[in-house]
Parts: sequence; structure tokens; C-alpha cells
Amino acid sequence: MANMAGPAAAPGPAAALQHDGRPSGDDALHVENLRGHDRGPYSLVIPAGKCTILSGPSGSGKSLLLRMIADLDPNTGDVRLGATSRNAISGPAWRRQVIYVAADAGWWADDVSAHFDDFEHNRPELDRLAHQLGLRPDILSAQVSQLSTGERQRLTLMRALARHPRFLLLDEPTSALDQDTTLAVEAVLHRVMAGGIGLLMVSHNPAQAARLRDAQYVMSPSGLKTLEMHSA
Repeated sequence: MANMAGPAAAPGPAAALQHDGRPSGDDALHVENLRGHDRGPYSLVIPAGKCTILSGPSGSGKSLLLRMIADLDPNTGDVRLGATSRNAISGPAWRRQVIYVAADAGWWADDVSAHFDDFEHNRPELDRLAHQLGLRPDILSAQVSQLSTGERQRLTLMRALARHPRFLLLDEPTSALDQDTTLAVEAVLHRVMAGGIGLLMVSHNPAQAARLRDAQYVMSPSGLKTLEMHSA
């Protein structure tokens, strides 16, 4: 089951990545009493079009929580998209809407292009997104073996965005990137949030969390705690 900003000009990837035609009521991702192995229960709400940061010590279970929400690891409890329970739809259908983006994702083919659905049809959108993420112009024609760690990390994010999800579960998506490239990725994340996509993002970078977050949870062995947000 595992599948493991300035003024706007012409519409770009952010416009294409909106969840067009989907219900406009309660679009939040609701996690209720989620447990796995000896972890949990966890309960939280991730709003659509917002960034919820998840922080905490290494080994506290942040990646496991993301994988449980995506139904990639054994768990009990309920996860809902609005009023629709995860249990009411198939695992693959759920993971098309709620995509887990690993820090070091798998690659199953030699060519980068083979990892994108309907590649030729979507090529213009992918080229624009690659440019926005600071990737070299020929990246989509490259072999996976030629990629740096940072390029693989950004292409993994592209793979998820190209599937037009409703929520992204991001596991340290900029951990291999320098500051300028990190800011470019964050700009893309702001654009996709403006298009309605919600983010639950693991980050160990307090400055990054402050730039992106609408809410933040801190994980510890005793559970999740909401970080109080203070206005400047």
C-alpha cells in the first residue's frame, strides 16, 4: 500500500495546482486520536491553504506521524478530509489527495522524466515549476544518477505537486538546500498555499518555521503541544 511574491502575471503552477471543483466548506485535514505502535494518541487540525509546522527533537516521532496520516504505517484512530473519513476511500485514492513527501524519497527509474505522470502533456507546467524551484533548465531530461541531493529533494516536491494534492505532508523538504534555494522553495510553498493546498511540515529551522507557519505543534515523548503564537 505504500507509495510509498510580487504582482501576479500570467497564471503559473500555483493556479494550476488549485483543487478546482472540490467542496468549499470544511476542507481541513482532521487527525483524531491517531496511534501507532507505542506512539500517540495525536489529535490536530491542518487547515487548507495554511502551513502547520511540526517541530521537536529527533526521534520524537514526527516522521512517523506524517506517515500514519498518509496511512503508510500501521495506525488506529481517524483522519478526515472535511467530513470524509479516510476509512471511506481506498488507500491509493487517499494518498493522491494527502501526499507524504519524504526527506529522501525513492526513485524507481533511471530517467527523471519517468517519475512524472503524463510527462509530455504536463511539461510546460513542470518546466515553470522547476525554474521557480531554482533547478537547472535541463533537469527534467537528466538521469537520476546525475542528481545532487538537493536536486532530488526539490524534484520529489515537484512530483507531489504535479499530482495536484489537497494536502502535503512535508518531511524537512529543504534540509539539503542552501539559504537562497530554501527561500525559493518557500516562495513556491506560499504560492501553492494561496491555491488552497494545506501543508503539515516538519522543520528543525526556527527561522523557517517563523516565515511559513500559521500554526505550530511541538512533539515530545508525551505528545503534541500547541506553540503559542505571539504578535509582534
